[in-house]
Amino acid sequence: MDWYAIFVTTVKASIGLETVVYALAAIGVNVQFGYAGLLNFGQAAFLGVAAYGMAVTVATFHLPFWLGIAIGLVATVILAFLLGIPTLRLRADYLAIVTIAAAEIVRLIFRSVKFSSVFGGSDGRQNFSGDFFAMNPYAPGTYGIGPISFNERVSWVLTVGWVLVALSCALVYLLMKSPWGRVLKAIREDEDAVRSLGKNVFSYKMQALVLGGVIGCLGGFVFALGQASVQPDLFSTEFTFYAYTIVILGGAARVFSPVVGAAIFWVLLVFVGNTLSEAVGAGVIPASIMTVNQVGAVRFMLVGLGLMLLLIFRPQGIFGDKREIALDAR
Repeated sequence: MDWYAIFVTTVKASIGLETVVYALAAIGVNVQFGYAGLLNFGQAAFLGVAAYGMAVTVATFHLPFWLGIAIGLVATVILAFLLGIPTLRLRADYLAIVTIAAAEIVRLIFRSVKFSSVFGGSDGRQNFSGDFFAMNPYAPGTYGIGPISFNERVSWVLTVGWVLVALSCALVYLLMKSPWGRVLKAIREDEDAVRSLGKNVFSYKMQALVLGGVIGCLGGFVFALGQASVQPDLFSTEFTFYAYTIVILGGAARVFSPVVGAAIFWVLLVFVGNTLSEAVGAGVIPASIMTVNQVGAVRFMLVGLGLMLLLIFRPQGIFGDKREIALDAR
């Protein structure tokens, strides 16, 4: 077994594109779920709307890249209002059902044949990242430390991505230390008590939904630019579930927990997957027990089992507090 290759791939995964994207998505979920107690299962729609807003603006309508970014942000805010106005008066599982259905509607619109001339159908859109990479300050080559290195395109995407992660964490930290953040956490604990004090609970919930969606949409931009393409199935329901897994793994209502949770989650997936592949290839695991084609499914089973054990013995996550996940589900 090539343990060196396993180690290099695992370390690169801890700071790679998927970790950045899911960290941003999870930071948004943490604002909505961890701090405000909103069980929004439509986070993937925010990333998809932002990514498609940028891609369609550039690739379909041939408009400037920065206009595409602006349209993606505006579309995310509009989606938050469209989701929030009819749903934020609901609670717990009712809110989750409505938002997960809305996210699927958005994905199917992107995938539909009727709008394929705009969104590209199941093939999605490409050829929209040229202006972004034209701003790349890195000369052609590889950057990093030894084998933990990336080419100039990936380095540029990761630099932008990690800067956005740092800025998002700083923003969340400052907001949650402010009176606004304290009201938000009070709504999570008991919104009736907050309402009795004269606060507009609906308005605060809407603000949390918009803020979490906008932070998450930054992950959609990074994902699209890193892949240099967008496809509707990249923003399926499992994307949101992964983001929630990351928040719970790190610990809800902790500023840096989504970042640590994202890194751990992808390290586990990559490490387990690569180790199983090497073991099957080297004959350590006989083909009668597992084949290379089965590694992908088995790695999710093993990582899922580990997460189940974590929730059984430490339901608050690595850095969390049990009180942070005790939602008012009346």
